[in-house]
Amino acid sequence: MSLYLISFISALAFFILLLAFILIRSIISPKKTATIEKYINAGKYTAAIKRAKAIIAKNPRDTKAHYLLGKAYLADGKAELALMEFKSISNASFDSKAQEKEFRNLIAQLYERFQQHTEALAEYALLIKLDPQNSEYYYAIGQLFEQLNKTEQAIYHYRQAISFNPKHAAAHAALGLLLFRSKMLNEAKQEISTALSLEPDNTTALYYQGRLLRETKEYAQALAAFEKAARNADLRQKCFTERGLCYMDANSLEKAAFEFDRALKLTTSKNSHPDTLRLRYAAAACYEKMRDLDHAIEQWEAIHSVSPNFKDVGEKLSQYRDLRSNDYMKEYLTVGAEPFLKLCKAVTEQAFSLSVQSQKETKQGCAIIALEDNSEKWMNVRKQPRLFIYSRDSEIISDSFLRSLHEQMKTQNVVRGVVITSSGFSRAAMTFAENRPIELIGKDKLEAMLKTLKGV
Repeated sequence: MSLYLISFISALAFFILLLAFILIRSIISPKKTATIEKYINAGKYTAAIKRAKAIIAKNPRDTKAHYLLGKAYLADGKAELALMEFKSISNASFDSKAQEKEFRNLIAQLYERFQQHTEALAEYALLIKLDPQNSEYYYAIGQLFEQLNKTEQAIYHYRQAISFNPKHAAAHAALGLLLFRSKMLNEAKQEISTALSLEPDNTTALYYQGRLLRETKEYAQALAAFEKAARNADLRQKCFTERGLCYMDANSLEKAAFEFDRALKLTTSKNSHPDTLRLRYAAAACYEKMRDLDHAIEQWEAIHSVSPNFKDVGEKLSQYRDLRSNDYMKEYLTVGAEPFLKLCKAVTEQAFSLSVQSQKETKQGCAIIALEDNSEKWMNVRKQPRLFIYSRDSEIISDSFLRSLHEQMKTQNVVRGVVITSSGFSRAAMTFAENRPIELIGKDKLEAMLKTLKGV
């Protein structure tokens, strides 16, 4: 037998063995992934995860195994791990168009959940290429742009959703709210009306109707709309949050706190969804106004643990960092109105050796008119009244506040003013006070004075 023939037979045998291996693998592999799907469908997520990992260990390029591992993680409540798996195959080829659509839907929702809006938008753009006339994709993109405060893009995509599905009630309602905010009142009302005429019991439309009514300060009707919309379990937390905000707008803090508490019971401590962060921030603001700072701090810390740069949460935690270990400042910030007035009177009399003539509660805290003590050395001297402003507001005292105070002092014939705050003063405020009879006392000096009080 010639060398050429031997080589040909060897090559042919190798090729046959390779084809056999590929054929056997193509038969066995689907069976293996089918087992993972069975485990997921049966709720046996741990077994599904274990099986998928074993397949991936042998073949790291098995797209189906990665995909099913991600789905198992998601079903098991491990969204971050699910997103990691999905990201590892985001550029892979899928067996079918339907499978790719399902995958991109899931990964887009996960990106949105973790506030990765740009990535979510990219996935929805790919979904539109796969299914160009699907109104739900345009609606989802509109919602993302709305969260990013890109109103024009959001309006455009809501209109696109409606063009492909004129009976899309939620898109009509969402569009109506944005048109209202853009001062297009007639169009806004028409869209909301269309949404509810299409589906009177559509909870999403009712939710947006409630938001529009809240914007117009029609709180009673807004509260009713949100209560109806809360029948939808997916919207319940958002509806309770909005009801709380309605009550906060109306300065009914106890009712607002009740609604926020209802909403907070529907979330978990590590939830980073934008709606949950918004809820916690609103609840903290409510608790802060109620002087329930322990609960406010609890919400700020929950936000900070999942989103450290969210709004001014870091500043809030820094502002109140000593509260739990500092009983003096805690008392100043948290006591009720009557004890607070008593406390401010004690500071005025003991730290400044003055006699309180009048005292009243203010939005920021309290205002006091005080005179020098009636001692002999002052008997022949006309006593000059001083105006004390005690603030326990979390906001920094601005120069505009001091300008208004200075004018108030002139009308009341008060020669000197003293502003005492648990927060601080803006640079402009300090500059304004330099050449005027206004003394500024910040947190550190206030704390020192509180420590010296007796009989309080």
